Amino acid sequence: MVQIGYTMMTEQAGPRDLVDHVVGAERAGFDFSVISDHYFPWLDSQGHAPYAWSVLGAAAQATTRIPLMTYVTCPTFRYHPAVVAQKAATMQLLSGGRFRLGLGSGENLNEHVIGAGWPSAHVRLEMFEEAVGIIRSLLAGDCVSHHGAHFDVENAKLWDLPDEPPPIGIAASGPRSCELAGRYGDLLVAVEPDSDLVKSFTAHGGEGKPRVGQLPVCYDTDRDAAVARAHDQFRWSVGGWEVNAELPGPGGFAGATRHIRSEDLTDTIPCGDDVQAVVEAVRGYVDAGFTEVALVQIGGEHQGPFLEWAESKLLPALRGL
Repeated sequence: MVQIGYTMMTEQAGPRDLVDHVVGAERAGFDFSVISDHYFPWLDSQGHAPYAWSVLGAAAQATTRIPLMTYVTCPTFRYHPAVVAQKAATMQLLSGGRFRLGLGSGENLNEHVIGAGWPSAHVRLEMFEEAVGIIRSLLAGDCVSHHGAHFDVENAKLWDLPDEPPPIGIAASGPRSCELAGRYGDLLVAVEPDSDLVKSFTAHGGEGKPRVGQLPVCYDTDRDAAVARAHDQFRWSVGGWEVNAELPGPGGFAGATRHIRSEDLTDTIPCGDDVQAVVEAVRGYVDAGFTEVALVQIGGEHQGPFLEWAESKLLPALRGL
């Protein structure tokens, strides 16, 4: 049976609200939760970007059951990999073993802020592979000194380690990242129901490992209002990650999506209160080979009604998958 998760979207709510939302998701019966890790929202209309790791620490104390996961953290620019390892170990301890570390090669939107430029995709993947190796060594308890092509680590050691290191998820969107995910990841992370990603992940060492997808939805009893909100806050999602990874800020996303129509979104984002539409969208992930799907409810102030609907109608229907 597919596991159904809840997404804390840091781009659309402040830190206290995000903690309240995940508490509500645990109460509603979601199987796990994930959180985005951004410095900017994609669009100004989303309006938020708190520090995900502080939110995670608070969420670990405010909840008791629901697993927590970054979706995803970039360990190469804003954060040095040695610091990411320390944060992940601490989160695993705070959550009592409920944390998974989702990692990805990043977006210019968030990483440009340190002024280090934004290299080509193949360089970013080289950096990412090196960073994952450093993180794994530190989480294994090693004392690490490393002088590589992109990172230096001098006599680093984590002093507070959990009994079991957090599983590492690797975000994939193409052949090279799928290869890295299969070789270095404990699970696959993706944002589209692409069976080729799952096949490539499996072929490179991912056999039997979890595959986690993500699906945006926009619940509202007024479908027209839901469609309008999805267009206002989530039209960036149709650009594809080859484009989205390169844009430097909300203004760039606004310009790149100015010709996107509301009807361009409704094929991929279930809008309204049709339970079966969400079930069929999740089924697409299941049929593609995903074992877990994290739902994103679009609109920060609309989480309460969504969670009530999910508890009473949506989650019972999704259990049939």
